Amino acid sequence: MTTGAPPPSRNAPRSRLRTFLPLALVAWLILEVWLLTRVAEATSGFIVFLLLLAGVVAGSALIKRAGRRALRKFQETVAQQQQGITPETDRSGGNAFLLIAGLLLILPGLISDVFGLVLLLPPVRTALARRAERSLERRMAAAGPGTFGGAFQQARMRAPDGKVVQGEVVRDDEPPRSDGRDDGPRPPLTP
Repeated sequence: MTTGAPPPSRNAPRSRLRTFLPLALVAWLILEVWLLTRVAEATSGFIVFLLLLAGVVAGSALIKRAGRRALRKFQETVAQQQQGITPETDRSGGNAFLLIAGLLLILPGLISDVFGLVLLLPPVRTALARRAERSLERRMAAAGPGTFGGAFQQARMRAPDGKVVQGEVVRDDEPPRSDGRDDGPRPPLTP
């Protein structure tokens, strides 16, 4: 049994993100380790340990607080919708950027801690939320009209080269019925 989709082509061009993201992650990790060793040489290993521990504790508390805020906001939204009130939209970045800040604080390293602390500033979160919203609006406008179900149907029917793949699933792995009845193909019902 086949899926109808050919295997991915080896000659497909790679996106810039797929090319440079691994390199950027390796460079970031090397920079984090180098900075931690420099701080340890300047102070002591115990100070570095305390800094990393403080980041983990602060990040965990921040994630817990953001999770509680998200749950409370969700409950308020559901209550408002049940009363027929249209809930207001939060354009300040909501809890997503607080969660990201908490994760950056939890990650061991001083650079990630600085980025996490910068994300705690409300103007930064608001600016990033606006940019993310504009980016999402541009992508949605470029996608064109249609429903999710229609997109799913098109993805199922079309091969990667754009050709429509029509087919029927035939299962030969079912054992024959013991009562002798044949449930083979039947003519379509006409109204």
